[in-house]
Amino acid sequence: MKKVVVALSGGVDSSVAAALLVEQGFEVLGATMRLWNAPGCDQENRCCTPETRSLAASLAEKLSIPFIVLDEAQTFRNVVVQQFLDGYTRGETPNPCVTCNRFLKWGALWDYAQSIGADYLATGHYARVLGRPGRVYELWKGRDPGKDQTYFLSMLTQEHLAHTLFPLGELRKTEVRQIARERGLPAADQPESQDLCFLGGRDYRDFLAEYAPQAVQPGPITDRAGKLLGQHNGLAFYTIGQRKGLPAAAQALYVWKKDIENNRLIVCPAEELGGETLRVTGMNWISGAAPTKPFQAEVKIRFRAAPARGMVAPEPEGGASVRFEKPLRDITPGQLAVFYQSEQVLGGGWIV
Repeated sequence: MKKVVVALSGGVDSSVAAALLVEQGFEVLGATMRLWNAPGCDQENRCCTPETRSLAASLAEKLSIPFIVLDEAQTFRNVVVQQFLDGYTRGETPNPCVTCNRFLKWGALWDYAQSIGADYLATGHYARVLGRPGRVYELWKGRDPGKDQTYFLSMLTQEHLAHTLFPLGELRKTEVRQIARERGLPAADQPESQDLCFLGGRDYRDFLAEYAPQAVQPGPITDRAGKLLGQHNGLAFYTIGQRKGLPAAAQALYVWKKDIENNRLIVCPAEELGGETLRVTGMNWISGAAPTKPFQAEVKIRFRAAPARGMVAPEPEGGASVRFEKPLRDITPGQLAVFYQSEQVLGGGWIV
């Protein structure tokens, strides 16, 4: 009997994932991680509140599986939160969920799974792994196009995929909720939350002001020619393509660039926004090897962004460049660019 550790959040997706694995005959252990949140917050880290831990424990009891809570608060603070703060300090718009998957779920949690002799790590992500031992493993989108989460999983390696199960990959969200109701699972109608888990109910701007004050110093707003138009409240509060919070003008203005060295926010009219190219660093090729020549792909530059067609050219030392067929207006440093061909994920890298 194969042994699998399931990452339990207390939500409906991980609950159904665990239930399906039990029904399929796996030896299942449920695990929740205790993560960091800022001291003095009104709420705990959304991913590990007493309520979610209680739901996860109740599920484990219902399924008659062992359950453990791992304390990964310091790792989360030192890696995920610190990279979030460092990114904003560099003028980027970071994506902490990708970092959490890479270093917590497929880092600390997978390390624990291996230490107890588990064969697999399973999560409630909507994604699919195709392949078998001795061949290259592939990461594919989940069957539910509205819930596909492969963007956040594009940093997984062959080693990870060989030992990962996504029980929900072939299901739609409506089917998952129905399965939960039919089996009487505690989280069947648990609502979803989209905010950053470690903010504890705070606005991210207040969080940055406390933990990265250097990123929120006031400074000038200028046009591309250097003409002073007003003052900003901190570069971290703006992202490329943003309109809200800029000075009123005869022509609508948008964030064009952040000049970190001079703490200057540069704006422009809509027709001057965008670019046809981008570069990424820290590339992860799902196959384990970079392609040897340029190739066409659909590229997502944000989780919610529509895929854009472009020519991807791999570069030495873990980089790649993309030339799009049409200009994109919100290419944002710090976000992840993920490359797809149809439903297959080829890899991803950080936009610079």
